[in-house]
Amino acid sequence: MSLNPSHLRASLAAAMIAFVTLAATVPLPAWAQAAPAPEAASAPSAPSVAQPPQLATSANAPAPAKPVISEEAVENPYGLKALWNQGDWVAKGTLIILLIMSMSSWYVMFTKVFEQRVMMKSAKTSADAFWKASSVKAGVGTLEEGSAFRWIAEQGVKASEHHEGTMVESIDKHTWISMSVDRSVGNVNSRLQDGLALLATVGSTAPFVGLFGTVWGIYNALVKIGISGQASIDKVAGPVGEALIMTAIGLAVAVPAVMGYNWLVRRNKSVMDLTRAFAGDLHNVLIAGKR
Repeated sequence: MSLNPSHLRASLAAAMIAFVTLAATVPLPAWAQAAPAPEAASAPSAPSVAQPPQLATSANAPAPAKPVISEEAVENPYGLKALWNQGDWVAKGTLIILLIMSMSSWYVMFTKVFEQRVMMKSAKTSADAFWKASSVKAGVGTLEEGSAFRWIAEQGVKASEHHEGTMVESIDKHTWISMSVDRSVGNVNSRLQDGLALLATVGSTAPFVGLFGTVWGIYNALVKIGISGQASIDKVAGPVGEALIMTAIGLAVAVPAVMGYNWLVRRNKSVMDLTRAFAGDLHNVLIAGKR
């Protein structure tokens, strides 16, 4: 049987068409699995989902930093400086008077304490040397120059040596010496009392001076509040608080003055006891005629 070329070509064409059709319909698993690999390598990475923060549970985890708190000094708008800047001439004058009273009282206290210490020291040292001398005149030279004890001794010696004159002769020598020694002791006592009257005055009047400043300040504050028509707490507390400072200043001036007065009076009593004892012994020696 001979093959017809035309029939052969038709058969081959039909076989090729069938093969192509079959290849198109059958899946290729090997290629499908290999193909995504390079695409996955070259494709950009997808954004990762944000994970919630986890609390540190380790003991060595650093502690959170504490916030730094800065403190700023705030100037008091209702203090003594504001009182001076906003006060009128009456308020400023009251403050100046209280300042002068305070300075004068402290000056008196310091000077009187120094004077009392000098007299006590003189009573313990110079007086001992005086009584060990051979005579009153020699003992006067051992006393400290300008001290109260030397002045009393000089007045006693002078009274015992100069007992003449028309009027003095009518007084016996014993009485004349006693009068001279007592007069010198009284002068020493008066000298010790100098300045104590100032302390008593400051201690008794300073609170009232401060109270006057408080009343005047409250009056001015109420006038300003009435004119402005604002009665809020910030409008009332400031001026009234500034006025009350006057009372506090008055008490601060008066209390040290009163305490210093009482303390100095007590020390004066101790000093005068030593002085009177020395004067009494000197009087007896002069009356006995040992000069």
